[in-house]
Amino acid sequence: MSGPLRDQIYLTLRDEVLAGHWAPADRVTEPKLAGRLGVSRTPVREALARLVADGLVQRTDYGYGVVVPSMATIRDLYELRIAVELRGIGRAIENPSVRHDQDALAAELEYWYGLRSDPPAPAPEFVLQDERFHTALLAASGNPELVAALAGVTRRIRTVRMYDFLIDGRIETSIAEHIEIMERVQALELDKALRLLHEHIGASLEIVVERATRALTARNSHGPAIA
Repeated sequence: MSGPLRDQIYLTLRDEVLAGHWAPADRVTEPKLAGRLGVSRTPVREALARLVADGLVQRTDYGYGVVVPSMATIRDLYELRIAVELRGIGRAIENPSVRHDQDALAAELEYWYGLRSDPPAPAPEFVLQDERFHTALLAASGNPELVAALAGVTRRIRTVRMYDFLIDGRIETSIAEHIEIMERVQALELDKALRLLHEHIGASLEIVVERATRALTARNSHGPAIA
C-alpha cells in the first residue's frame, strides 16, 4: 500500500472495522495496535482519530470500540435520513426552478452501470459505495446543507447498515434500484423517483429495525476478536 504511513494505517484499521473484525465487546488500545502493526503510536493515534470522526469507533474507558447505536437511536436516525433524502427530490417537485445537475447524474449513472455489469461479491465494505450513491443524488439537487445533514446520519448508522450487504443478492438489488431512481430523476419523473427512493431507503421503519436487529446479531457473532 502506498501513501503516507498515517493513511496506510487508517485504511488498514478502517477495512478491519468494515470487515467486522472488531466485535462490539472488543476494546483496542494505541499501544497494542502499534505493536501489532509494527509502527509507532503516532500514526495509530491519528488513524483512530479519523475513525472516530467517521463514526466507526468511539473512545471508551479502556481504549476504543466500534460504535453500535441502540434500536431507539436507529429508529430516530432512519426517520431523519428519510426526511433529508426525500427532501432533495421533494424540493424540485415543489419548485420548478430547482433542477438536478444533469451532468452529475450522468457521471454517477456511468459508475453504477459499470457496477451492474460486474457487481462485487457480498461484503460489508459496499456500504461506502452505497453511501456514495445517496450522497451524489442528494448533492445533485443543489442544497449542500442537506448533504451535510445526510453525512452526519450515515456516519452514525454505518456500522449497522454494513451487514445488510452480506445478504446474497442484496448488492445486485441495490445497484438496480440506484440506477432506476437516478434514471427517473434524470428523466424528470420526480414523483416516481420520490416513491422509489422512499421504498429503497425503507418506507416501513419496522423493516429497517428488523434489518438492524439482524445486523447487530451478525456483528455480535462475526469475526475474531482483535486487540
